[in-house]
Amino acid sequence: MGWKASDIPDQSGKVAIVTGGNGGLGQATVCHLAAHGAHVIMTARNLAKAEVARREIEATVPGASLEIRRLDLGSLASIAAFAGVVTEAHPRIDLLFNNAGIMAVPEGNTADGFEIQFGTNHLGHFALTMRLLPALLAAPAGRVVSTSSIARFTAGKYDLTNPHMRGCYKPWAAYGMSKRANLQFAIALNRRLAGRSVTAYAADPGFARTNLQATSAKAMNGWQQRFWVLAAPFVAQKAANGALPQLRAGTDPAAVGGTLYAPRWFSFGAPVVRKVGRSIDNPSQLAQLWELSERETGLTLAAALTR
Repeated sequence: MGWKASDIPDQSGKVAIVTGGNGGLGQATVCHLAAHGAHVIMTARNLAKAEVARREIEATVPGASLEIRRLDLGSLASIAAFAGVVTEAHPRIDLLFNNAGIMAVPEGNTADGFEIQFGTNHLGHFALTMRLLPALLAAPAGRVVSTSSIARFTAGKYDLTNPHMRGCYKPWAAYGMSKRANLQFAIALNRRLAGRSVTAYAADPGFARTNLQATSAKAMNGWQQRFWVLAAPFVAQKAANGALPQLRAGTDPAAVGGTLYAPRWFSFGAPVVRKVGRSIDNPSQLAQLWELSERETGLTLAAALTR
């Protein structure tokens, strides 16, 4: 049978943050964590949509302990404001799920001038993690789970000297670049926190039916976007199943930091540990990504560890 949601241990007393908790993988993750006793902070840009998601979760999990907070991962100011309010209310955070993302959209910039996919999917979550790290370190065994994707294989050249793809932007390559960065960030973060109480993991949901496909098609209207919208109902697994890799990474007592959890059969199946290969686990590339992430966001691990 493999690992399933019913294998999640009791999460009572734990505080979890799920970015993009108002739909798709995020909503499924919130629902399962709440069902097992966690207090879950759902982040979203659209608070009205988040309220709808909260009502849906509460209908499934009566008595769910939920909290909604606005967060725009495309704005360093929004990230700083969110982290300040949340850590004041919750000095200890046990679980951070870096789940939210945008996929294969037209070229654009975040509020801080970053390419919108790399800026939101990777740099936004990097900044959020650095801001929340003191609260995560206050937990007995904090965990950070970053959601990657099989689209990491579409990263193309993966040129970290031009992470915003200036002059060579391609929607799917940019998405793949951000998802490869999510995976490398998890690996690098876990190593840099060695000996401390926080561990980091990556998760790949496989091919799951979420609102990403429809949102991407609406924004871009390319043939690839339309194809995935049409294919999803027939070949993709449900969002609840796609959320299992990140749930296992975040809750399985036997999970080992620095690993990638993904579906057993590449795009579907129970979550298992997946090898990442030397091209991903490349020390010089990991260091280069880390350096540019600190430079772009203005946030460093050294500073986070001394707060």
